[in-house]
Amino acid sequence: MIKIIDLKVLEILDSRGNPTVQVQFFTDSNNVTSKVPSGASTGIHEALELRDQNPKRFNGKGVMKALNNIIEVIKPEILNKDFYTQEEFDALLLKLDGTENKSNLGANAMLACSMAFARLKALESSQKLYNSFSSQLSLPTPMVNVLNGGSHADNNLDIQEFMIVPNGIEEFPEKIRAVAEIFQSLKSILKAQNLVTSVGDEGGFAPNLDSNHQALDLLKQAIEKAGYTLGSQINFALDVAASEFYKDGKYNYEGKDLTKEEFYNKMADLVNNYPIISIEDPFSEDDFESFTKLTQEFGSKIQIVGDDLLVTNIERLQKAIDEKACNAILIKLNQIGTVTETLQAIELAKENNFGVIISHRSGETEDTFIADLSVGMNAGQIKTGSVSRSDRVAKYNRLLQINQELEG
Repeated sequence: MIKIIDLKVLEILDSRGNPTVQVQFFTDSNNVTSKVPSGASTGIHEALELRDQNPKRFNGKGVMKALNNIIEVIKPEILNKDFYTQEEFDALLLKLDGTENKSNLGANAMLACSMAFARLKALESSQKLYNSFSSQLSLPTPMVNVLNGGSHADNNLDIQEFMIVPNGIEEFPEKIRAVAEIFQSLKSILKAQNLVTSVGDEGGFAPNLDSNHQALDLLKQAIEKAGYTLGSQINFALDVAASEFYKDGKYNYEGKDLTKEEFYNKMADLVNNYPIISIEDPFSEDDFESFTKLTQEFGSKIQIVGDDLLVTNIERLQKAIDEKACNAILIKLNQIGTVTETLQAIELAKENNFGVIISHRSGETEDTFIADLSVGMNAGQIKTGSVSRSDRVAKYNRLLQINQELEG
């Protein structure tokens, strides 16, 4: 049983310098803090992140409305009440909000409270957070974004994330060592070619390049220079985030307006010519038809991942299952707004043999909840950016710590 006796809220900054929500819950014996991330390339079907829209504060991005909702609406309903389960607590939040997209309270307000309750529940039962989710534990394979483009960088690359995946390396610390060494190798190659080595929102390098193909060729060089084998130890993954450059039925890709068919061929060409094992959001967020076509052609060989397509929503996930529109889901807590609904999406995906990738957002904090979630839910994969910027590295360091704890 959990009895919350007090709570505090705070408007803090995320990794982009924008405001976000922090909440602290207190019981008689413990207190916990949770911080909520924020996305840049957000899908139109995501739960609503409540912002103040006051241009005189943080360019309209303040979160005082969300904080006030916690204090004025949520706090009176949860203080000094007995809660026994996460589902019970989250059901109350959903009832208080009463909308499908969390537009009354805000998904940021609700998620901060939901995460804090999960932490309290683990603490009060003397469990590690990862142990509180299930008894089946595993360290995830990191999908590490080493080149940033799209909405995550001020450069000319259309594809949002070029990732390296150490899926051919066994031990988790060795996976992290490999990607860190490749990251440094890539930096030296960029410097040698007089390309910028400043980083984007998720910590990957953000140079201007001639094409998306050039980005993958640079990664190939970096992997080989670091002493690893492409195609066996290390593979590629892409987050295309195609909704960001889709308009009026066309994809504006590499300076040209392409039809759906032409753009499909571009995606197929990438998969055919590089050791890509996962491709996320290769089409716009409502184009189930193209997703299905790509899954039919390549789904037996690679992951076709729905992010904006699915938004951690079990109804959209069920549609994708029915239409065979993809074979993996990206899980983002703040896309849906509560821990319970997040766990439901993970379970539904697993029941239907979908791959599961636990994901950060491009506007992050030092909160490491998703690291514990990935281990506790035996997700198998995690996306939390590059191996630079402390908001990203905090998750990898937490996973290294968990790995040590599990090894005893």
